[in-house]
Formats: sequence, structure tokens, C-alpha cells
Amino acid sequence: MHVKKGDKVQVISGKDKGKQGVILEAFPKKDRVLVEGVNIVKKHSKPSQDNPQGGIITKEAAIHVSNVMPLDPKSGEPTRVGYGVVDGKKVRVAKKSGETLDK
Repeated sequence: MHVKKGDKVQVISGKDKGKQGVILEAFPKKDRVLVEGVNIVKKHSKPSQDNPQGGIITKEAAIHVSNVMPLDPKSGEPTRVGYGVVDGKKVRVAKKSGETLDK
């Protein structure tokens, strides 16, 4: 996957196109990611131990990884991802500026 948990990304297609957020969770086997504040759905929940009231809750749903692009650390614009080697380690590189995306 070209994105990881903690990356700042922008949605490039769908109902939330243009929104930006941080990846909360990644599901590589399903090719999906959970982005903060994106693809909000309403979910009915029965009363339980941690939610004694029950009712309708709003939460983020996963979106396909092809619908997000990481933001360039230099310009803050969406960029494609390339790979390079720095100090013997494989790192992700922003195609727009050449900056590394990995910390």
C-alpha cells in the first residue's frame, strides 16, 4: 500500500472528494483505509455495557485506498508515491518534491 497509518491524505474521488484527514487505520488485505472525518455513516447500536443508552451513532467507514493520495510534506498538495533507498532502507518518496514521506 502506498499509504500508512498516521499519513495525512486527501480524498481524490467519491462523495468526500477534496477532504483531508489523517489515516486512523489501514486494512492492507482489503485494500481499505479509515480516514479521520471522511465517509461518515450513521449506525444503529443496541444498548450495551459501554453504550448503555444505545441509539444512532456516527462513525467513519473505510474507503478504498485508490481513492486517497498522500500530501506532499513541502507543498501540502496531493502527490504520487515513489520508492527510493536512503541509508540502506527502502523509503517512500513524494514524486512532486522528492521529499521522503517516512519519518
